[in-house]
Amino acid sequence: MCLAIAALMLGTFTAAGQLKDVKLESFAWMAGCWEMSVTQRNMTITEQWMRPAGGTIIGMGRTLAGDRTAMFEYLRIEQEGDAISYIAKPSQNREETVFKLVKAAEGEFVFENLEHDFPQRIIYRREGSDGMFARIEGTRNGELRGIDLPKRRVKCD
Repeated sequence: MCLAIAALMLGTFTAAGQLKDVKLESFAWMAGCWEMSVTQRNMTITEQWMRPAGGTIIGMGRTLAGDRTAMFEYLRIEQEGDAISYIAKPSQNREETVFKLVKAAEGEFVFENLEHDFPQRIIYRREGSDGMFARIEGTRNGELRGIDLPKRRVKCD
């Protein structure tokens, strides 16, 4: 059911040929701090994004498990000409991965790298003035899988 809804939603995006009209300023709503708590696992997931400037938006993410950092990630969204990319550099000494913007709509963006193991898609959607819905998804062992990460705007410390 969720996958069917997601497929319908993806159909409402800007056609790939019109992505050249998407500018980095379209992501300005992401600036600030965002948080999600997973109470049953005693986890807190946070993201912090700077405002667009100089052709980039710089971000970082951290997952706390109890009182320790379970993982962290350096993030950036860059615009080079008409192309916009999402670049993730996770902890655990991994190389950065580039995901290209493939679909866009008002307050909603889909980045994709089909060569990456998991995820192959990263989706961000604005939900009102204080909500951000993020989703990572892709194929693992031949099966489409996804993780929803709904976050709320919080005060930056």
